[in-house]
Parts: sequence; structure tokens; C-alpha cells
Amino acid sequence: MSTDTEPLLRATELFKAFGPTDALDTASLSVAAGETVAVMGPSGSGKSTLLHCAAGIMKPDAGSVRYDGRELTALSDGERSELRRTEFGFVFQFGQLIPELTCLENVALPLRLGGMRRKLAEAEAERWLGTFDVAEAALKRPGDVSGGQSQRVAVARALVTTPRVIFADEPTGALDSLNGELVMRLLTQSARESGAAIVLVTHEARVAAYADREVIVRDGRTQPVVLT
Repeated sequence: MSTDTEPLLRATELFKAFGPTDALDTASLSVAAGETVAVMGPSGSGKSTLLHCAAGIMKPDAGSVRYDGRELTALSDGERSELRRTEFGFVFQFGQLIPELTCLENVALPLRLGGMRRKLAEAEAERWLGTFDVAEAALKRPGDVSGGQSQRVAVARALVTTPRVIFADEPTGALDSLNGELVMRLLTQSARESGAAIVLVTHEARVAAYADREVIVRDGRTQPVVLT
């Protein structure tokens, strides 16, 4: 288990290559419980790869990723999948909702995969849709709602399991500034209330302003920046 002196999540000196291209080169990241950290950098700098390695979506070629005292790189694919389902939440640029399911079913899906009965899962999903002011979208499919509504549904899905860490990869990248601000305000407020940490990948300073601090990624290497 993590201690008061150990970050909840720590990635140390990660290397990751795709063919001849080094995506990460000694990249490091630490996140304390309840902290929001913005990972910034230009396109192709390696910031999304860093998020994917920290979340156990992909394995680095070298380096260490520790979550709550456990070494993620030593876990099996099934164990990492279970961890992502139960303790991590994900928000991506285009939401990645399942188009065949209603918005309510999309939000309830993580709970259903965890074994919760449908009625209970959908009741909890409905509560989260209400929290994000998209209750009217419950019975609609993602293709039948606006981009801003769809992204709020995606955030509700990420939070429905009460994760300890939320990984958000350009969560406002496909939204106008008004909807982007609304999504970030709701995301960070809900995370604070639940005590969740956020790893936020963005290239926008206005989005990074919601974080407690920044980490800059350039050419696969990280550099911490203290926000003032």
C-alpha cells in the first residue's frame, strides 16, 4: 500500500520505442493521491505514450511504474485490465463511447462489467448523468447528442466506479472553449469531492490551469514545472 511519503502513482525513467523512434526517453511522473497533474508538450512529444504507460495500457521497454506500492510492469495483462476497470478511470479526446449503447448504458457499463446488477448499475449511472446535467441524454445514443454532452457522458462513465486515478487524454480537444471549460470544471470538481487524482494530458494552457502542477514532455523527456 502507498504511504504518506510515497506517491500514489510513480513512473520512473520510462523508455518506449516504436520501431526506430524513441517515444519516451527517461520520462518520469509522480502523482499524489487527490492531486491533478497536467502533462504538457507539443504533438509527438510522447505525452500520450507516457499516460498509456502510467495507466498500464502499454508496457514500457524499460523503467518502472508503481501504483499504490505495486509494480504495474510485473502484473499480468489480466491483472492490469482488472486494475484499469476497478481503480482507474479514462477520458479521451473523442469520448470513445460505444455507439450501439445508449448514454445510460455506456455509463453503467463499467459497473455491469464489475458484476453489478443491471437495475442498480443503471440507477447509479442515472445519478451521474444528473450530476453532469445530461440526464436528458440517458436514452439517446452517443451519435444523437452534441459533442459537449457526449464528453460529459464520457466523464460520468470514467467516474462511475469511483476510481482513485483518472487519466484524461486531451479531454477538451474536440470541444469549443465554452464546453471545454464546463467539462474541466465538472471533472476536477468531482475528482476533488471523491479524492481522485487526475493525470491530464493537454497542450492548452487554459486546461492545464486546472491542475496543481505541470510536467512538460519534450522529445520523450520530462521536466517538472511548478505552477504559480
